Amino acid sequence: MRRFLYILFFIFMQLSFAQNTLSWQGYFSFNEIKDISESSTTVFAASENALFSKSNISNTVKTTTTIDGLSGQTISAIYHSETFKKTIIGYENGMIIVINETDGSIIKKVDIINKQLAANIKKVNHFMEYNGLIYVSCDFGIVQFNLTTSQFGDTYFIGDNGAEISVKQTAFFNGFIYAATSSGIRRANSTSPNLIDFNQWGIVNSGDWSSVEALDTELIAINSVGYIHRFNSNTFIGFLQLSQPSADMKAENHNLFITTANTVYVYNNKMVLNRQITNTQVLDNTLSFSCATAVGDVIYIGTKENGLFSSTLSGNSAFENITPIGPVRNNIFSLDVSPNSVWAVYGDYDLSYNPYPLDSYGISKYNTSGWLNIPYEDVFDAKSMSRVIINPNNDNQVYASSFFSGLLKLENDTPTILYNEKNSSLESLKVDNYNVVDIRANATAFDKSGNLWITNSRVKNGLKVLKTNGQWGSYSLATILNNVENNSYGELVVDKNNTKWIATYREGIVGFNETTNTFKKMTFGTDVGNLPSVDVRALAVDTKNQLWIGTTKGLRVLSNVSSFQTESQLTANAIIIIDDNLAQELLYEQFITSIVVDGANNKWIGTSDSGVFMVSPNGQETKYHFTINNSPLPSNTINDIKINSTTGEVLIATNKGLISFGGIATGANEDLNSVYVYPNPVRPEFTGTVKIAGLLDKANVKITDITGSLVYEATSAGGTIEWDTTAFGRYKVASGVYMIFISAQDGGETKVKKVMIIR
Repeated sequence: MRRFLYILFFIFMQLSFAQNTLSWQGYFSFNEIKDISESSTTVFAASENALFSKSNISNTVKTTTTIDGLSGQTISAIYHSETFKKTIIGYENGMIIVINETDGSIIKKVDIINKQLAANIKKVNHFMEYNGLIYVSCDFGIVQFNLTTSQFGDTYFIGDNGAEISVKQTAFFNGFIYAATSSGIRRANSTSPNLIDFNQWGIVNSGDWSSVEALDTELIAINSVGYIHRFNSNTFIGFLQLSQPSADMKAENHNLFITTANTVYVYNNKMVLNRQITNTQVLDNTLSFSCATAVGDVIYIGTKENGLFSSTLSGNSAFENITPIGPVRNNIFSLDVSPNSVWAVYGDYDLSYNPYPLDSYGISKYNTSGWLNIPYEDVFDAKSMSRVIINPNNDNQVYASSFFSGLLKLENDTPTILYNEKNSSLESLKVDNYNVVDIRANATAFDKSGNLWITNSRVKNGLKVLKTNGQWGSYSLATILNNVENNSYGELVVDKNNTKWIATYREGIVGFNETTNTFKKMTFGTDVGNLPSVDVRALAVDTKNQLWIGTTKGLRVLSNVSSFQTESQLTANAIIIIDDNLAQELLYEQFITSIVVDGANNKWIGTSDSGVFMVSPNGQETKYHFTINNSPLPSNTINDIKINSTTGEVLIATNKGLISFGGIATGANEDLNSVYVYPNPVRPEFTGTVKIAGLLDKANVKITDITGSLVYEATSAGGTIEWDTTAFGRYKVASGVYMIFISAQDGGETKVKKVMIIR
């Protein structure tokens, strides 16, 4: 029975995703430009896993992401057919997505993915349109795609004796199809009825080639070392050696655009160099180009980390960055949320807590004004920032942990100080033959007094505190951990008793209370804590004072954090569910990366490769399981999850982008003074639910019509409840004014609201 319900649930989720994306929102980065295409009026840019376009006529920018139906996989090519009003997107895994401009439909094509070929040779490299067909260059050969029917046709394996061969680009020239491959430039007569026969594809020039393109009466090819060649009717003759290999070559409106990492060359159709644009002319010498094209007299240059730039093609106007504002990159490692803002950091470490290679991406903030990206140059050179936390008592004070440089403090969006070994109790790890200051600050948590606790990995005094008076404290973990200077720390939480719970890499969980100066530990093994693994990554204390523990091999729950004071050996237990009449462990063997608790005490659990689970307060019911297959999640790899306690919005950071789910489980209020109802009035076109928000926990809510007839009753779990505007689910209520009577659980506080429904 349970399996049947799961099937119904996933069908419902698929339908909901297809029909209504209002509950999801995307916060994607568009900075890594993979490819660009154009129409006569519009440029189309493909970033890592999202698109945007800009019209030269209206000057408007449109974005398309997984929220709209794209895949979260990595894009490798894009092409816009102006004749067929379709945009074709190719991916590294072989997927192709077709966006129909006429009706707005988005179709995913998995024919290449399903081919019986090695997964690492299905990458889409290039699209070439000819006579209603798209010739798709892939790492195994060429595939035909019909623009009229949106169906695939023949596949050409054009290597020696029909072998798979990487085709980088194709071009149509004087009745022949030319293919730049890893093993020569090959061509075949386009009128041949049997192009699937590899014998039809003769070698014009041997060698490794990166591109081939037709430019009016010229055919140009570039080999893998950046040597430009011109075709002389029989063979390709060397023309010019570039200083770097070519990243892209595109012919558009009688011009040829050749892109290298630091230069764009613009040739006319006689191969005369009209313009040469270096990265210092666009921004600075750190800029790395990826592609270029033009729409009319506007040139567009894509970059690997800084988005899309534009300027006039014929003049020397300054370049403008036209990229939609978003986070610096999609791989957000950690975030924190307040009612008014979201903060994100990008520094990471691998599964063994190794931060190398170090990165320098800065820190980002999002609020109603949009994104603020604070660059590396402004954060006192803090590298690999892995955690960020907002002071719950001061929304304008933020701390970011660097897993190499220490602890960064920001006030009013401005970095003010970097705490390190010189001005705090933070310490650098000490390893033989490693004479580098390496301060691995990671997890942070505020206690109820406003003190900030920080873990400091791989040192004896691994627990630090920055007190509200600015003084630092330091606590040794050597008495509880066996190999303290070889241990790293994951999550840190503080419970109602002010006990600190620390997730460790090698020895399970450490609990510490400084009032009694007591340490206790839970680790792997039935008699020493019952954890499924010593490697603990996620911790959360719920509203029932239970400690939820996420490890690399599953989930455990400590039934009451107060047992820290009473039990000599703390023991956690698995959650046992019944599935198909069999007792099973919830999230058995799952690598759990994040756990958060919403206002209704539900648990949102992120995993390393299985997406997001939302389970009931006791874990017995899985209410949602979001993956790339049934939701806009761009990836099943979840880095972090946080919840806006005021709105209930669940923010999910993956390695492929940040999105949010419009949850309604908000935090409970202390009184009923802030109760509100939305939408109000409910208009005929509205198809959602009415929310009554700002509630006390366990508040009783009754809704009646104007005559006093009861149509709905519920008890809140958290700060919000939903009403589907039906009379106890039987039928939609009629137009009119409805009274909402709200009372606290003890009856000591009441509130009355109204909502108007217009059918």
